[in-house]
Amino acid sequence: MHVALRPHPESVVRGEFALGVELERRDGALLLGYTLLGELDRLRIPDAGAVLPPQRLWAHTCFELFLAREGGGSYREFNFSPSGQWAFYAFSAYREPAPAPQPSAPCLRWQRALGRLGLDVRLPPESLLPGQGALRLGLAAVLEGHGGEFSWWALVHPPGRPDFHAPEGFALRWEE
Repeated sequence: MHVALRPHPESVVRGEFALGVELERRDGALLLGYTLLGELDRLRIPDAGAVLPPQRLWAHTCFELFLAREGGGSYREFNFSPSGQWAFYAFSAYREPAPAPQPSAPCLRWQRALGRLGLDVRLPPESLLPGQGALRLGLAAVLEGHGGEFSWWALVHPPGRPDFHAPEGFALRWEE
């Protein structure tokens, strides 16, 4: 399945961009393929191997995934940085942190080429939310410009300021 992400109306990074995500389930794992096309020289993209504050990967160019079970309030967040770092967060409700064991590391493969930044992610089955019922996915990205301006991308943007945690943004229903 392929989905396109859209910029939030308050996005200010200059340049032409397109961002899409391919999704697939295989052997219980969730496979994601993010592809950003456009004027990448206008973006601050962390170099591979750069060390960023792990709790603030979302404050720089990164791709994100939010997972919830349909009908539930708890959810998980994953941030994937071009530096190769990743972060995991668990929540019991909207922006309410919850204890959760750190999942196995996802398999990340970044590709850079002229005008293209790609990321293939394999999330092992234990990284997904336990329970029954369909998953609700929020797919998102933050693009950071060289002047400190940002562009926020998602499947759906709730009204108001950019907020990837809003349940309305978990717009993709995925049957298990």
